[in-house]
Amino acid sequence: MYMDRGVRGKATIVTGAGSGIGRAMALRFAEEGARVIAADISGAQDAVAAQAPGDVVGVHCDVSDEGQVAALVATCRDHFGRVDCVCNNAGISGPELPLHEYPADEWDRIIGVVLRSQYLVLKHVIPTMVEGGGGAVVNTASAAGMRATRGFSAYSVAKAGVMMLARQAAAEYGGRGIRVNAICPGPIDTPIQAGISDDVRAQVEAQLPLGRMGTPEEVAALALFLCSDDASYVTGASYLVDGGYMA
Repeated sequence: MYMDRGVRGKATIVTGAGSGIGRAMALRFAEEGARVIAADISGAQDAVAAQAPGDVVGVHCDVSDEGQVAALVATCRDHFGRVDCVCNNAGISGPELPLHEYPADEWDRIIGVVLRSQYLVLKHVIPTMVEGGGGAVVNTASAAGMRATRGFSAYSVAKAGVMMLARQAAAEYGGRGIRVNAICPGPIDTPIQAGISDDVRAQVEAQLPLGRMGTPEEVAALALFLCSDDASYVTGASYLVDGGYMA
């Protein structure tokens, strides 16, 4: 007998869903039959929800604001009765500055949006997942969290923290049926890359064994697998999706 081991029917929250990787996640999960809350601060989440097939709701959310995160989780419960999957994806990169020149308020902003926000999502979604018998969370980290990148100290430190956050949550809640993993994209062709010159792009791609930047859809495919029942014995892990960049 055929058994759907994907995400069909699963209530899923995607943060940072307005563009790039988050948009690809929201669309891919919807295409696979998940019921999706597409959350973003930009306003683009409504257009994503309108474009996506199936049951998708756009929600405005500043993930650095605990009250808005709590309301986001409540919205998912109100619409779908539960929370089964979370793509904890929202983030920003920040300015490119040497560590000793990094303004403290800008450091705090990057840590707040990249790392603290993921903690807030976990804090508020875990009780609902426990009540529902379990779930799966994918934190978006970065290859930058595995190696220092000149000029991006706050971002690199925050993304390294995202990986440890996934391990910590996996260790604490595995016995309650909750799996938590991290994905670590390398150079991905998102709107953030639109401003780089052709020469810089060529230099980046020359460093990649696969010879090209990845697509948001390729990252979304990994998130989909990790939230599916096919990954039922996978938790506390960090997965590179980087075209061989770290190799």
